[in-house]
Amino acid sequence: MQGTLKISFIALFLAGCSTLPSTDRQAQMADEARATAMGLMQTLGGELKNHMAADGPANAIGVCKDLAPAIAKDASQRTGMMIKRVSTKNRNPKGVPDAWEAAAISDFEKRLAAGEKVERLETYTVVEDGGKQTFRYAKALVTQAMCLECHGAPENMRDDVKAKLVQEYPNDKAVGYSAGQVRGIITMRKPL
Repeated sequence: MQGTLKISFIALFLAGCSTLPSTDRQAQMADEARATAMGLMQTLGGELKNHMAADGPANAIGVCKDLAPAIAKDASQRTGMMIKRVSTKNRNPKGVPDAWEAAAISDFEKRLAAGEKVERLETYTVVEDGGKQTFRYAKALVTQAMCLECHGAPENMRDDVKAKLVQEYPNDKAVGYSAGQVRGIITMRKPL
């Protein structure tokens, strides 16, 4: 009886494991998510540089507010992944991380402090979400020098930038960063 119970438990355990995508499939999904995240960061970075050069940092705030969500929406439609940017010090009220995302941000901060290279600050896994298996991916958004125009110490910001931030984001928490700090993440999820 005990041997049968043990075999039944093992069979149930293995059956439960078989619902997870193979490690090869998870790695393939991570590759797709990584490429998507890198494309988003390059596109957004290029748009920010262009708008800052042409219109100044106060007017470039619209790139992050309006253009970034549109870029993410387009990528979501192409990949089937839900994509957004979140931070524990969010600017956008919709950018609050869930528990998994907050843990990823904390992990990235620790890994960066321990000397890990910025390019390697990512994580992915398959989790149970509402009774369904869901692929989760996160890539660190690290503060660049140009980001400090709007995300740095408020006392160092231009007056027009401060005024625009108050106008667009009255509950803004995304300030006080230094170059090289984790400012948030690009996060993706895809039900399996």
